[in-house]
Amino acid sequence: MKRTQGGMTLISFIIVLAVVGVFIYMGMKLIPMYSEYYAVKRALSEMSTDAAVEHADPAKIRDLFFRRLYISYSDNVGKEDFKIERKDAGYLITVDYEVRKPLIGNLDIVGRFNATQELRRRGG
Repeated sequence: MKRTQGGMTLISFIIVLAVVGVFIYMGMKLIPMYSEYYAVKRALSEMSTDAAVEHADPAKIRDLFFRRLYISYSDNVGKEDFKIERKDAGYLITVDYEVRKPLIGNLDIVGRFNATQELRRRGG
């Protein structure tokens, strides 16, 4: 009985390597976008527990938020993406932004992110 070898050919190995390479390259583009989004969410949640924000006006809240983002090296969130509105006994902050990164040639990766946080004022 003759035994044949099984396995991939060189061509199929190169194709698999190319597909894996494309996914790794896409991951290198996506991971910074999502880490920035989680930095935005972290900044918002920290602000909701910060005593300095409790009695601050909207301009001061905006300044504190962007200071926290500056520490996290977040470049894609602009002043126009930050909205603050009065709600009940506090404020509702909405950060809605889009990130566009070039992928290959004329193809781009586009991420749309939205984060909200309610800031409540405590009596005192």
